[in-house]
Amino acid sequence: MSAIRSLSDHLINQIAAGEVVERPAAALKELLENSLDAGARSVDIDLAGGGIKLIRVADDGAGIEREDLALALARHATSKIATPADLEAIATLGFRGEALASIAAVSRLSLTSRSEDKPHAWRIEVDGGEVGVPQPAALAAGTTVTVQELYFNTPARRKFLRTDGTEYGHCEEAFRRVALSHPDVGFTLSHNGNLRYRLLGGGRRARVDALLGDAFGPQAATVDVAGPGLALAGWAVRPAYATAARDAQYLFVNGRFVRDRVLTHALREAYRDVLHNDRQPTYALWLVIEPRQVDVNVHPTKIEVRFRESGAVHQFVRHAVEKALAMTAADQPAVSATERLGVAAARTPPLMPGREARASFGASPAQSAMALAAEPAAFYARLFGERAPIPRDGGPDLPNDDERPLGFALAQLHGIYVLAQNRDGLVLIDMHAAHERILYERLKTALDRALPMQPLLVPVTFAADPLDVATAEENSGVLASLGFSVSALGPGTLAVRGIPALLRDADVVVLARAVLSDLREYGASRVLTAQRDELLSTMACHGAVRAHRSLSVPEMNALLRGMEATERAGQCNHGRPTWYQLTLADLDRLFMRGR
Repeated sequence: MSAIRSLSDHLINQIAAGEVVERPAAALKELLENSLDAGARSVDIDLAGGGIKLIRVADDGAGIEREDLALALARHATSKIATPADLEAIATLGFRGEALASIAAVSRLSLTSRSEDKPHAWRIEVDGGEVGVPQPAALAAGTTVTVQELYFNTPARRKFLRTDGTEYGHCEEAFRRVALSHPDVGFTLSHNGNLRYRLLGGGRRARVDALLGDAFGPQAATVDVAGPGLALAGWAVRPAYATAARDAQYLFVNGRFVRDRVLTHALREAYRDVLHNDRQPTYALWLVIEPRQVDVNVHPTKIEVRFRESGAVHQFVRHAVEKALAMTAADQPAVSATERLGVAAARTPPLMPGREARASFGASPAQSAMALAAEPAAFYARLFGERAPIPRDGGPDLPNDDERPLGFALAQLHGIYVLAQNRDGLVLIDMHAAHERILYERLKTALDRALPMQPLLVPVTFAADPLDVATAEENSGVLASLGFSVSALGPGTLAVRGIPALLRDADVVVLARAVLSDLREYGASRVLTAQRDELLSTMACHGAVRAHRSLSVPEMNALLRGMEATERAGQCNHGRPTWYQLTLADLDRLFMRGR
């Protein structure tokens, strides 16, 4: 067995480079963070060969004194912390003093810098860890770091790098994260002599539009919530625009891009009720928190953090994003009509909180025929009652009521969709999806104080297997809290004597079987805690008005009013959109009017 010996500083730096500088993008990130910590207002980046051949970062920051140049390249040397107490409230992006030493150990690096009050700049070069002597140089101000031939002296590591195109893609993503985290700083990025980005310092929205595309902003809900010691701002894309990719999830804590399990879970929970299948949430969010409440000294890459009160942060972020998404559902539609119908520039009215729907979806009479009358005013009088508009210029006025942004029902289409007319044009509503969301939100609110029960005049009996019978007997209290009265009539028969009042028109047997199935699978405690919303979603789905059921015009209008009064009404419980808007301009384009 070999004797224990101390490693050389050069070998230590090469080992550290394996953690800190796993690829060119990691080196670029570290250099950009140094520039920002130096107070740079403008940063220029030049890359070649995907960053393998060249990474050059030039900034206009404070610069480095001549006598500190060599120290800047030494391991564990930094100006950002000095005492153990500093680690408890880190306010800079970098603080370990490892990055430059690690990069210099596996590349040919030059560092040129000029302090603001010095007559000229100084330059120091490092070749594979061998540090030279500072030499006079020409530089207007700030610092320029040039990294060439990354991993030239560690071929075993270099062979794990991918193609130039792949490595550039990672560098571009690192650039995007840093540029988003500091939107008031100007950046340029060039690759192989071609300018890829020129970003002016202009605030978060301009930066988001420049880096995430013009489509991101219009599809996103604005998040802006402050609490004691922390604040969250930014944008979260509405659920109907979510995709299966995770390529647009940007979360910053005190200006640092992070991947944190607590925050990721909070965001996933915020989208839980409105995200369809395997779609992923998309967001650009900035969390500002008191530095003493977050520990960034977790991993050499500094991409992971720990919160001292993780539960409180989780709740704050979740509720902030939930609130924003709910407001979006109340202010804008889930999906533009043009996205599906191929028409450009559809505009949607804001959905304003309306009054509680006065009608419930009870036994509905068959819908009468609504043939257009010879006199348009008479038709609208029958359709809208006292709200009928007064014709002008020989033609009817369309209903226009700011308190009714979804307008008024016109008819059903194939017993599935409701057609409504609002101030902007035509609204198409999936009646089952919309009613499902309304019931779901009402069930969640009602369960906080136990669901009211609707006794059945005649009990409904059905054949059940012994496990269902046992489940009903063992969980009678849980079923009662959910608004059910279920009892056994024998070893293979159950009788339902009461169901939740909100679901009184549901198929009693199907609803009871669904609830018993969840109780069997998850148990009573989980059904009322972790699985509560899933169970209520199932109940709402079974209780919602079914396809091919005829609704009267008052019932359709009650559905519209219920949507206006319900949060997140733009999506059903499974994340599907509940309504679309077609403006008159869209219809004109479809029929080529004015051409």
